[in-house]
Amino acid sequence: MSRKPRKGHKQRDNAPRNAENEGIVAGINPVLAALRAGTVTRVSVTAGTKNSRVHEIESLAYERGIPVQNMDREVLARFAGIEHHQDVVAERTLTGVRSDNDLPGLLDAVEGDPLLLVLDGVQDPHNLGACMRTAEAAGVAAVIVPKDRAVGLTPVARKASAGASEVVPLVQVTNLARTLRSLKERGIWLVGTTDATDTDLYGQDLRGPLALVMGNEGEGLRRLTSELCDYLVSIPMAGVIESLNVSVATGVCLYEITRQRRAD
Repeated sequence: MSRKPRKGHKQRDNAPRNAENEGIVAGINPVLAALRAGTVTRVSVTAGTKNSRVHEIESLAYERGIPVQNMDREVLARFAGIEHHQDVVAERTLTGVRSDNDLPGLLDAVEGDPLLLVLDGVQDPHNLGACMRTAEAAGVAAVIVPKDRAVGLTPVARKASAGASEVVPLVQVTNLARTLRSLKERGIWLVGTTDATDTDLYGQDLRGPLALVMGNEGEGLRRLTSELCDYLVSIPMAGVIESLNVSVATGVCLYEITRQRRAD
């Protein structure tokens, strides 16, 4: 049975301000990850929910002294900014997004050869979230995206990441080309993906300090981004479909990098 709100915490009857700016996390796995990371300030659940995992989240929040409140399902959906919130939403401190100035420190903290993921203008929040989820599993130190013409960590992206957005730093940079040049100056190789090359992903040496550079959903890598890459590789396609979804392609590439590193 769902816990009642603590005394003094009234149910909200309307959605608050913009969910993305308020640091909203929606969905069971993202909320759990945020709770474990210690960034949650309040948890909201659907009144009368029968979801046992949501009840576990409520108990964990109470154990950590975090207030829990009940909301009608429709109100919670407006609060979350998405309909499929799995009956639980958390408000958190905004610590997930980093800037250009944070990147050197993140790289200095990496033990061994760093692995980075660069997304050149991904627009779909589901794709961003899925890429971050795979990046976390593959040991990526940071995901780098441009500030302009690219999706940010919206509630949908956070939910699609299944908690990875609470673990892997997302670095939004003002000038992607400048950032790529700075990575090269640090000795990090840039490997871009494109179908306009005969170099096979599986034939390229992907060991050492590396940044995997992926293009957006429609046009792929921008010209300048492509020119800055040290290597360009393609994923072999045996069927009639010419390309993969960017999040699927990211997974294929990251795990080939992981395979080569482990073999080495």
